[in-house]
This record gives sequence, C-alpha cells and structure tokens, in this order.
Amino acid sequence: MSSQDTSISVTVAESMGDLIHQEKGTFDLAGNVSFSMRTATQADLARIQECAEAAYTLYIDRIGRRPAPMDADFRSQIEDGLVEIVQVNGEWAGYCVSELLLDDEARTLFVENTALRPSFQGKGLARLMFETLEQKAGAADADTITLYTNAAMHENLALYPKLGFKITDRRREDGFDRVYFAKALGS
Repeated sequence: MSSQDTSISVTVAESMGDLIHQEKGTFDLAGNVSFSMRTATQADLARIQECAEAAYTLYIDRIGRRPAPMDADFRSQIEDGLVEIVQVNGEWAGYCVSELLLDDEARTLFVENTALRPSFQGKGLARLMFETLEQKAGAADADTITLYTNAAMHENLALYPKLGFKITDRRREDGFDRVYFAKALGS
C-alpha cells in the first residue's frame, strides 16, 4: 500500500443489509467489501463538487443557506493533498477532506468535510471511512481526530458519538452554528 492509497478490505456484518447503487445494481455488504481511500487528483474535481451538492442539498432549508462544504475550494484542497476519494468495490462513493495539524502540544487529524453519494449513505460506510482515518492518524502519530458539523445536521450529531467522538465545543463561526467533536486515539 502506497502513501497515496490507504486501502483496507473489510467484512461487514450481515445486519447492515444491501448497498443499493443506482447506476450499477446492488452490492451485498454482507461479506467481503473492498473499501479504499486514495488521494484525489484534479480529474476528480467535478465528481467531488457533484457529491457535495448531492450530499448537502437537503440541509439548505434546515440551515437557511448553503452548507459550507457546498462552496469549499476543492481545487486548492486537492492541490494541497487534503482530499481523498472513497471507493467501494472500485466504485467512486464519496470523498473526505482532512489535514494533520501539529502544534507544541498535540498532533491532530482534523476532518474538515466528508460526503458520500446519496446511494452510498446509510450503509455503514461512514464507520469504514473513519476507521481508515484512524489508521491514517495513527500512522502519523496523531493523538486525536477532530471535526465539526453544523448544529442542524442532526444525522451527524447522532452518528459521531456512535463512532467514539465526544462534543468539545459549540460556537457560531463564519455564520454557521457548529458543534465540534474529538476522539482520542488509543482509548
């Protein structure tokens, strides 16, 4: 596995059901699933933007404006090597934007933005994505993973604690009500 490709192959519990993919039929998540994350290239830009639009549009009414990820500068983030593409059984499923932050006291993997195409949502893939991010953070000797979500994104507020994250802060920032989470690694 190269530093550009953080692939893992996993077996997913049968209780997670089938993964419905509208363009290519049905995948069975009960059994071996090839899940990988690779560094994005500029060739991925249009798909990343389309994924952000598809994944975040439902939140516009709740928030009262476009969620920040819909207007992110993905071109610059790709140039900086911060964007990874999520693939399931070789298919483009979504993306993740993360950055290793270093200071005198901590090494933190900050997850700025994640999105799965709607046909891949609700199938347990977020757990696989965060397990892969934990491996990435561990390889970089990070001690914490941090992220935030909009307070109106109730699905995320329910999901992150299930993945081991704890709320660390709530604040209004850039015109958004944000809830910050952290997960200590090795605990």
